[in-house]
Amino acid sequence: MALKRSGAPTVVLVGRPNVGKSTLFNRVTGTRRAIVTPVAGTTRDTNAHPAEWRGLPLSLVDTGGMFGATTDDLHHQVVEHGRKAIALADVVVFVVDGRDGLVPGDEEIAAALRPLECPVIVAVNKTDDRRARGRSVEFYRLGIEPIIEIAAEHGNGVGDLLDEVVDRIPHVRRDGVPPPREPETRVAIVGRPNVGKSSLLNRLLHEERSIVSELPGTTRDTVDAVLRWHKRTFRILDTAGIRRPGRVARAGQIESVSVTIARRAIEQADVAVLVVDAEEGATDQDATIAGEADKAGCGVIVAVNKWDLTKGRGQDYSKEFDDRMRQQLKFLDYAPVLHISARTGERTPKLLETIDRVAAARMKRVPTAELNRFVQAVTAVHPPASPGRREVRILYAAQTGVAPPTFVFFTNVATSFHFSYERFLANRLRESFGLEGTPIRLQVRRRSK
Repeated sequence: MALKRSGAPTVVLVGRPNVGKSTLFNRVTGTRRAIVTPVAGTTRDTNAHPAEWRGLPLSLVDTGGMFGATTDDLHHQVVEHGRKAIALADVVVFVVDGRDGLVPGDEEIAAALRPLECPVIVAVNKTDDRRARGRSVEFYRLGIEPIIEIAAEHGNGVGDLLDEVVDRIPHVRRDGVPPPREPETRVAIVGRPNVGKSSLLNRLLHEERSIVSELPGTTRDTVDAVLRWHKRTFRILDTAGIRRPGRVARAGQIESVSVTIARRAIEQADVAVLVVDAEEGATDQDATIAGEADKAGCGVIVAVNKWDLTKGRGQDYSKEFDDRMRQQLKFLDYAPVLHISARTGERTPKLLETIDRVAAARMKRVPTAELNRFVQAVTAVHPPASPGRREVRILYAAQTGVAPPTFVFFTNVATSFHFSYERFLANRLRESFGLEGTPIRLQVRRRSK
């Protein structure tokens, strides 16, 4: 298993901290994936996301502030990840601040970019501010052209910038017809801080894609990476650790926004991998995170990380651990559990196999005839309870949707099933039709006369 570059041309944003790279990233991708705050050095990891201009798919990459003064203890890792992103670029967009004019930090970055073989474009940002008027000419001293004036926050000039980007990408199709995009499975790696989410992403990719340290809250942006495995394409999202709301509030603005983006990643995911610490076991916060994934309707897998640290605890330890965890996450009884080690790679290939199965189950459709044979067999043995005088009978059923699988049961009376009977039906559906790891939605309606 090896990471391959995406087929879309890669456009990398570089520049000093707080010049507006993340704002430009969000503007071009039409998302709020990159965190934007007035705090210099907010972005740490490289953040990639698909974009498109003039029918051409692009992979846009936002890097951390690689140059300039910083108090971030992880700045050396930010620089290393930024350099790796630049090495894969088809085009580099060098973002500068029009209000500041040309400063020594910009000249330092320009010196690092000149040896590159790929085209470099200078984007002078914040030119909508009166303090930036007439200052764009200063950047011609860098010896890099073209120079495009933009205001990323309002979108001014961004189209002109993207035109220049597309015109400088080699070997792209010029017929205006975008090449077909490969189907992707979106996987969100979620969990509390410091349980090993970023280490797991790096292990799956076989490269240092996410910054890893023992400091909780290291990951801020949702780190996005594409992995091709056995003719499948996974877009893996490493999210910020989600802590209890009180702790997030005390941690300040950056972490608060990080958690919001992590929750948004769960909503957009096909499969969520909940990473649990093997030494600490499942906690109330793990249950809360799992509940958000279940509510969002994405498939769920529980990955118990750091399992290598539990060696020598006896043959029964694994079963005892899983029993305790199932009790803590009782509404996630449908989620497969894997004991893994991101550090050693133990059972991480099995995780990819499980993601593939769960993603397929989430999109599965059950033929109506098979579904109704299932209903007849199940209700013959275990019919629904009748709360009133009339007997409740399921007349027929139909699947009305996928992602997650949604089933409607038509009865002879307007009613709803008892919670325990809904759970019974969902479990039997899962067993009968291989709906592993996916939530199931059930609806009850009275048949119209």
